[in-house]
Amino acid sequence: MKRVLIYRLGSLGDTVVALPALHVIERAFPAAQRVMLTNVPVQSKAPAAWSGLEGSGLVHGYISYPTGTRNFAELAGVWRGIRRIRPEVLIYLTAPRGEQTVRRDAQFFRFCGVRHIVGLPVGDLEECRFLPEKDLWEAEAARLLRCVRPLGEVEVDDLRWWDLRLTESEKRKACEVLTAVVDRPIVACGPGTKMQAKDWGQENWRTLLARLSGEFPHHALVLVGAEEDAAVSEYAAAGWRGPVVNLCGTVTSRETAAVLRNAELFLGPDSGPMHLAAIGGVPCAIAFAARDYRGKWYPAGTGHSIVYHTVECAHCRLETCVVNRQKCLTSITTDEMFAAAMVAWNQGRGARVSQRT
Repeated sequence: MKRVLIYRLGSLGDTVVALPALHVIERAFPAAQRVMLTNVPVQSKAPAAWSGLEGSGLVHGYISYPTGTRNFAELAGVWRGIRRIRPEVLIYLTAPRGEQTVRRDAQFFRFCGVRHIVGLPVGDLEECRFLPEKDLWEAEAARLLRCVRPLGEVEVDDLRWWDLRLTESEKRKACEVLTAVVDRPIVACGPGTKMQAKDWGQENWRTLLARLSGEFPHHALVLVGAEEDAAVSEYAAAGWRGPVVNLCGTVTSRETAAVLRNAELFLGPDSGPMHLAAIGGVPCAIAFAARDYRGKWYPAGTGHSIVYHTVECAHCRLETCVVNRQKCLTSITTDEMFAAAMVAWNQGRGARVSQRT
């Protein structure tokens, strides 16, 4: 049996944006054993890659290690793990980290016995392209598809290639946790984030949700996120007039994806739940930090409404913003997000009407 090693770092959101590339890899190597080399999450709020892929069939196993390690014993363990599976091909799906680092990675993988490497992010593959016709930067998912183009091509905007292949068990779990609101339409919100630089603030979410509650008097509010997000989610939902279901920390990442498919609208920051909602065809209204290029990490599909302020310190890629006090986010008003939410919901309503007719 042919063995393929897939190198992809990051947590849940990073895994979701790699889905189209993972489908291409599966299509190119349908009978191969596909193993992912990935990092151990540095925070409990950051779900590991396997939390989103387990049971999908896209990947059959994992080798994990601490990101950025220089510990000889840990590196030796990675070397042994790779040598044990003897991969013929490595697919490099990790974000660009500088040509010198990428070249060093390539040398390490060849030392592990890998003969063929696809997708090294050098040259034209090193960064996302600017798309003047859209006035946006290329999505990271599209850049990854360019990396695996030698293996085949798919359309990044086609949600079929974003399929997590949720199991019947995961879908049943979603129905179970939504039993109390089964007769109501749903607005979903994931206000929490593992990264301070992406945090719009619990007061903003509380004000926004209270105002939206007046527009959606018959809707239930479903809150999603990690266990650590439960308190901020509860606080944000205090003004919601209808029923509230707080699922933070009570369902898995894939069960969260199944839950979100029942929503008519998703609200939140740039996060893993945002990506899970989008690939389920749910319109998203997002308070988006300007820490990276506009468009690079936007949710998949159409019908979303993104509020992104380009400030002088944009593209900083900071995880913690102290000096400029999250200017790109704190400048986003609840009025703007309310308008964005209504635009996204109305676009989603138009799509639902079209599907029924």
